[in-house]
Amino acid sequence: MDAPDLLSSESGSARPALLRGWRLWALLGAGLALVLGFLARGGTKPSGPNPAGGRPVPVVVAKARQGDMAVNLTGLGTVTALNTVTVKSRVDGQLVRVAFTEGQMVRQGDLLAEIDPRPFQVQLMQAEGQLAKDTAAYQNALADLRRLQGLVQQGIISRQQLDTQGSAVAQYEATLKADQAQVESAKLNLTYSRITAPIAGRVGLRQVDAGNMVRASDASGLAVIAPIQPINVVFAVPADQIQKVLGQSAKAGKLPVEAWDRDLKARLAAGTLAAIDNQVDPATGTVRLKALFGNDDRTLFPNQFVNARLLVDTLRGVVIVPTEAVQRSPQGSFVYVVKTDSTVEMRPVEILATDGGETALKKGLTGGETVVTDGIEKLRPGSKIALPKPPGAKG
Repeated sequence: MDAPDLLSSESGSARPALLRGWRLWALLGAGLALVLGFLARGGTKPSGPNPAGGRPVPVVVAKARQGDMAVNLTGLGTVTALNTVTVKSRVDGQLVRVAFTEGQMVRQGDLLAEIDPRPFQVQLMQAEGQLAKDTAAYQNALADLRRLQGLVQQGIISRQQLDTQGSAVAQYEATLKADQAQVESAKLNLTYSRITAPIAGRVGLRQVDAGNMVRASDASGLAVIAPIQPINVVFAVPADQIQKVLGQSAKAGKLPVEAWDRDLKARLAAGTLAAIDNQVDPATGTVRLKALFGNDDRTLFPNQFVNARLLVDTLRGVVIVPTEAVQRSPQGSFVYVVKTDSTVEMRPVEILATDGGETALKKGLTGGETVVTDGIEKLRPGSKIALPKPPGAKG
């Protein structure tokens, strides 16, 4: 074998051995790196809002207080007038005068409008003339009756003629009554030509202008009067709460009711419970209640939507916390209580009643303890918390 062939054969056999050595060292290095990485991960602590460590969780807190809390039932209600009247004309004629201003407050008996009275004055004159004519005929028949009575006593005429004249006098008396009724009817129509307010209240928008013909059969009428002092609010409460309302009403008399705006931010008026419906609405499972408001400042309008708050009870000397501090789990209700070392403790509590943004607790907390109200979703028992700095504090 020549020298070049020998060198070529030796180099070809050494190259696979060299490659196998490098592969072995690469596998050993990768395994060592994995072991070091595993050891490094096992020696670090997990981060996050948990007792093992991590940054403090920013939260908002509030102090539990001990005191009295009012328990209210809140329901969406509608303001309704005690009675609403559509003012209509009782006679047909031309409207010659409108004596009210739209939106004006009127008293019972105030003049609202006037219909042309001349046709009714003519009817009255005719009825009075007919009455005068029949009165004269009646007086003449009565005088004849008196003369015939004397002639009968003298035996000059028969008794039958006297009876016939007496019947004629009776007919005239009936005619006079009918004539008098016509006179009174004409006077009544003349009175109806002046349209007055049947009740006191606020007048709505005018439906007919002066100069138009109005009739008693018109459906729209002239205007609508709705009394607003006092005024009612009709609202609904859940049917399962009605026994509490009935019990408190029997014990305390008239229960106080407040009318609030839609956002429950501003109180509009205060009144008392006036009536309770006698049945449950099967479609909504509620019972309708009616409250009476004096409405002295006229803040309530008919058909206005309000939130009615009915006071049904007052809890004395209970622990009160913000409603958002109370959380619920399959095991029951709980709150996060802030301890002196700025960590939190999960405390089970028992709810007594809830009214809007406040909740009364029966047990589990004492007055003066601090509870978390915001940031609760990031907490675990023993988590470190960071309280917000007061306004103006330096970092």
